[in-house]
Amino acid sequence: MAAEPWDSGDGVRLRRDMQVELAARYNMPDQETEPPTAETVSVFLIARDPGGDATGCGALRLLDDGTAEIKRMYVTPQARGTGVAIRILRALEDHARLHGISSLVLSTGVKQPDAIRFYEREGYQRFDGYGPYVGEPLAKCFTLQLS
Repeated sequence: MAAEPWDSGDGVRLRRDMQVELAARYNMPDQETEPPTAETVSVFLIARDPGGDATGCGALRLLDDGTAEIKRMYVTPQARGTGVAIRILRALEDHARLHGISSLVLSTGVKQPDAIRFYEREGYQRFDGYGPYVGEPLAKCFTLQLS
């Protein structure tokens, strides 16, 4: 697991694969109003298998109140169930703690039951939402208070 540039080849490919998967699940292109960019994320992590192949990614976007937003959490289908997502999530949480972040927020969707179960299992609590996700019927928002 390592921080890599947002526009690295593997990063671009992983985010594209994620968007293709989500577009198929929701039968529509990405509707995010404020997508993350190289300028808005504080860290972009890529997980790799022992052979060096990229198996997942995740990013943090700092918000203005001691909160950071988890963005672009994605694990390739062949790596799901192997612990990659947990390692990415823990590394993002560690990065947030090192930078004085007191809470994390994220949004996933109603058509992503595996993601919903994952965040609940990892201690994230559902809440009504934040920013553009307040009142969004397709969004399921979660938060975690960091110690």
